[in-house]
Amino acid sequence: MTSMPPNPVLEPLKPLVGEWTIRVPTFEEAEAAVTCEWLEDGGFLRIHSASPPPFPTATQLVGRDDSSDVYTVLYYDSRGVSRVYQMTFDNGLWKMWRDAPGFDQRFSGTLSADGRTIQAAWEKSLDNETWEHDFDIIYTKVT
Repeated sequence: MTSMPPNPVLEPLKPLVGEWTIRVPTFEEAEAAVTCEWLEDGGFLRIHSASPPPFPTATQLVGRDDSSDVYTVLYYDSRGVSRVYQMTFDNGLWKMWRDAPGFDQRFSGTLSADGRTIQAAWEKSLDNETWEHDFDIIYTKVT
């Protein structure tokens, strides 16, 4: 079997690769493990979070069309929830968003200068006009 070369449009995502812990300050006791790893020799990025109950365990697959600057994220979790997000990652600014009738979401995170933490937040909107803060999330790189 011939291996594929890494997908060059995914190269900017390299700072995300590794083992992380995530913490949601609203839920002080909740901490989850997140693994970001290449699939298919760098053809895709897989983001997998293993969360304690009652929070969902989730997998995201990230890829990008050669003709676009926006990544596509396929999300699926232990609740059976399936979503498609759009994503950018530029100079340490990580954004994801989803426009869906009745429940829009957006995520914004900033990678620290040393690449060891990401301070982020999720927002939600029920009408695509009025946005409210959902929760903060802090990523800390383990390896």
